[in-house]
Amino acid sequence: MSVMAEHASSQMSVDVFEQIAEFAARVDETVSLEFIGGRIGVKKVTNGNHGEIAMWLAFRCKQARPELTLNTTAQGLKVEAYRKGRARPDALLAPIGYFSGQGDWADPDGVLMAVEITSYDSDTHNRDRVEKPKAYAEAGIPVYLLVDRDDLSILVHTDPDLEHGYRHISVVRLGGKVVLPDPVGIELDTEELKQYVD
Repeated sequence: MSVMAEHASSQMSVDVFEQIAEFAARVDETVSLEFIGGRIGVKKVTNGNHGEIAMWLAFRCKQARPELTLNTTAQGLKVEAYRKGRARPDALLAPIGYFSGQGDWADPDGVLMAVEITSYDSDTHNRDRVEKPKAYAEAGIPVYLLVDRDDLSILVHTDPDLEHGYRHISVVRLGGKVVLPDPVGIELDTEELKQYVD
């Protein structure tokens, strides 16, 4: 798709979206906005179990790779081809200090892994299983980790293709061991996560 065709199919420009997202964040802290595939999406505040999974991952990543940080602050990220999309992953793994000075929407070049944890809402399938993997692959993020609480599984997306998404997806049932390949290089035993799927 050409840049012209992509722009024509968008609801608005990225600049206009960023202004709307900034205003929305000041007005209502219970939602944040994303801009993927030329459309605005609403990402609601998560529940306690969702947060526990993110913190569990942060602790495990820090134990295995102390030189990295799993940022769970809903740091915005420029995604998709030509960085025309804006996403707020549940977590982002990058070297310590990578996001310093980058503002609301960071460049994805130093991100090793994006993480999403499914929510119990009507849009989670399209957002977390369809749109986000494609957007993260187009941005060149090496690993996309999806904790799928509906299917009780962990999906590890690797080998990003800038046009077609990730070329490889491995699926492990919740409770099994998950290998996050290089450049992440971490193995996780997910047995403990079973308690956070409600």
